[in-house]
Amino acid sequence: MDLHLSQEPEADALLSGNPFALVVGMVLDQQVPLEWAFASPLELQRRLGKTLDAKRIAQMDPEALTAAFSSKPALHRYPGSMAARVQELAKLVVERYRGRTEAIWTGATSGDDLFRRVKELPGFGEQKARIFVALLGKQLGVRPEGWDAVSTPFSERGSFRSVADITDVESLNKVRAFKQALKAANKAKAAPDTTEKPAKKTGKATKTTTASTPQRRRPATAGKR
Repeated sequence: MDLHLSQEPEADALLSGNPFALVVGMVLDQQVPLEWAFASPLELQRRLGKTLDAKRIAQMDPEALTAAFSSKPALHRYPGSMAARVQELAKLVVERYRGRTEAIWTGATSGDDLFRRVKELPGFGEQKARIFVALLGKQLGVRPEGWDAVSTPFSERGSFRSVADITDVESLNKVRAFKQALKAANKAKAAPDTTEKPAKKTGKATKTTTASTPQRRRPATAGKR
């Protein structure tokens, strides 16, 4: 199935045909618009002048890779740290999967095994790992037993929670709307309650009450004769 994550045909074609590019895009999908993140693998390939390959990235001079990320326009909001993370990812793919990124999921024996493999990739926390497993299952047909359980709620059918649900512009807008609504709800939940609360009754007069109550004076007593 062809992916449509960046909404740019050439960039999406690279994501669809190059597993390493797809994982790199997923790593970059953090603190930047997702279209920017998933279009960056193609731009990185253009800047390097060679096919985006885990072995090539793993062997690159770190400063040269950082320069490729940092050239204007930068490939990420934090180009230096992301260049280092992508190179760390490439080294793991080379050392553990012999440079074959797709072996991360084609070799998984169960949903739990797939989730474990994805979660140990640099830049993949628990939520990102769940989203990527859901993406593999929903759009690439990678569905070892239990894949949907380990990627819940992102594996839910008909949902528009994450990149796993983006197949066109309409679904992209729905995912964006969901994220904005979730962000607003979390912000409202975290805001302090400024509603004035009524004072508690203690059953005793306060100084203010006492002071405001006029005191009765006893009539003057006439002197004795």
